[in-house]
Amino acid sequence: MKIYTSPGQLAPRPARIYVTIGNFDGVHLGHQQLFARVVARARAAGGISLAVTFEPHPLKVLSPKGIRLISSTEQKIELIERAGVDELLIVPFDRAMAATSAEDFVNRILLERLGMTDLVVGYDYAMGRNRVGNAAFLEAQGAARGFSVEVVPAFYMQGRLVSSTVIRTLVAEGKMRDVRTLLGRYYQIRGEVQHGRQRGGQVLGFPTANLRILEDDLCPRRGVYVTQVIYDGRRYGGISNIGRNPTFGEKTVVAETHIFEFKADIYGRPLRIDLLRHLREERRFDDAEALVRQIKKDITVARRVLAREEGRDRLV
Repeated sequence: MKIYTSPGQLAPRPARIYVTIGNFDGVHLGHQQLFARVVARARAAGGISLAVTFEPHPLKVLSPKGIRLISSTEQKIELIERAGVDELLIVPFDRAMAATSAEDFVNRILLERLGMTDLVVGYDYAMGRNRVGNAAFLEAQGAARGFSVEVVPAFYMQGRLVSSTVIRTLVAEGKMRDVRTLLGRYYQIRGEVQHGRQRGGQVLGFPTANLRILEDDLCPRRGVYVTQVIYDGRRYGGISNIGRNPTFGEKTVVAETHIFEFKADIYGRPLRIDLLRHLREERRFDDAEALVRQIKKDITVARRVLAREEGRDRLV
């Protein structure tokens, strides 16, 4: 997949250009309907499929409270490429871009810069200043300017609307099985392994790999999770505690993961953690011995969950 970070990087092409546009946070199953349509239509016509997204997410710029994102830009790129899209344009978003009218965005960027001939959008997509560029507006523009517009309807799984807003709520509630249903994969957190207090191995006998949860991150419900850990292309079972470790009075929110059958030194190395199941709430124990007893129980349950998951598709 070719990646562009400015509309000016795209040169005119003789092929038909099939475009889909959106924020695509999470690249969930609803988004994947858009990619499937634009890819299928482009391939059938011998054209080019092109996804357009924004960095940062517009609500990071426009909303005082910002937004907690389901996926990083890195993960979003990986998932869009996996969907088979030929090209990805990541448009820098700032207040000047926010002030661009929907008509200008269609004319100056989609048509003049990208050479768009066909557009695929979601039922609820809206572009431009004050979000006036909704499906009806785009269909009218298409009729006037000579490009086709396909509006993909809302997508439901098990009777639930698939949307980034719904998924964020489910993540915050720790409902990871429901999250997986709507994403089509496990919810994943990523980061570099940080040095911790060294209590996991030296005091408790369960060494952990620690990832810091930043304020801007979408923090799952605190507590203990069954996890699948991806390191250096291999998968391992594990359990993770997401929280402040109240037994030892910590204040920083951290994902502490004990990886089963794993002994490598991975400080400073990238780690990916899939959250499969929320086991229990984080709580304070009277002493380290009580915590160790509970960790052993958590590991027993986690191994049973992981064994059941073994036959299902596991996506990084």
